[in-house]
Amino acid sequence: MSRLHWFALSLTPGIGGSTARRLVEKFGSAEDVFAASDGELREVPRVTEAIVAALRALNLDDLERQMDALADNNVSLLTLDEADERYPPNLRACADAPGILYCAGDLLESDSVAVAVVGTREPSAQSERTAFELASELAERGVTVVSGLARGIDTAAHRGAMSADSGRTIGVIGSGLKRIHPRENASFAREMAERGAVLSELAPDIPPQGMHLMARDRIISGLSRAVVVVEAVEGSGSLDTAARAKKQGRPVYAVPGSAGCDALLRRGSAEICEPKPDFLDKLTEVAATPPAEKDDAESGPNGQLTASASEDVPSQLKLFDN
Repeated sequence: MSRLHWFALSLTPGIGGSTARRLVEKFGSAEDVFAASDGELREVPRVTEAIVAALRALNLDDLERQMDALADNNVSLLTLDEADERYPPNLRACADAPGILYCAGDLLESDSVAVAVVGTREPSAQSERTAFELASELAERGVTVVSGLARGIDTAAHRGAMSADSGRTIGVIGSGLKRIHPRENASFAREMAERGAVLSELAPDIPPQGMHLMARDRIISGLSRAVVVVEAVEGSGSLDTAARAKKQGRPVYAVPGSAGCDALLRRGSAEICEPKPDFLDKLTEVAATPPAEKDDAESGPNGQLTASASEDVPSQLKLFDN
């Protein structure tokens, strides 16, 4: 396995997780992709002349120095390579999985037993309590709680999981690890990295943008074996997470009472969530069932990391700094 070459593929404009997979499947390894001729590379679907030129322009020596700096600052690089056992297996089963993840903290084998709890950034007090209590109950049962580290429901879910003895939680952000969004959650992200992990498919200096926040939704759902939407408005990011989950073959549950959740239930896109013992037993059982692989699809930032490819990662990253 060459983590360096997977890192380089992730920094190539136009190469998302699916294209990286196709390249590695065709040539045998990420390293062999770089040894292939321009003509051979262009035979791979979606690989254009511009992508080949961008691939050739990468300086592997510079990228190796960046990797060393990341390691010095306790950031792990998890790759889709079959030999990389640290890459989350739930996410690996998704056709739109990113080729690489930046990880602060640690992922355990038990984190595959996971449920995402998501919702609006401006919840009612009742919904915030529901998210906290649901996450706490799941964590007490050994389920890792996944969310997006946003204000409101996400933060309540992370805090609920961490309120349980030995509870674990994973936050997926739509920015680099140096650019935690919202800013007030930067110190909380450090706490989370000690009781789970904070993950991003973006290089550390990448700021939050709408397209990044939407792209991370598929990672939230992909890491999980079920998604619970606690409160949502129509057209919200939480509903995007629910839609991604359905495409990935994950069951979706919704707490009734908000416009977005009621719409999911009305359309038959979600089952009703009632945070009672019987439902929690069912959800825990779902979380313990491995997902099936889904059909091929391309998603993610597709090379939006390239700004970092020609820049040095500072020796002191100051993770979660804003």
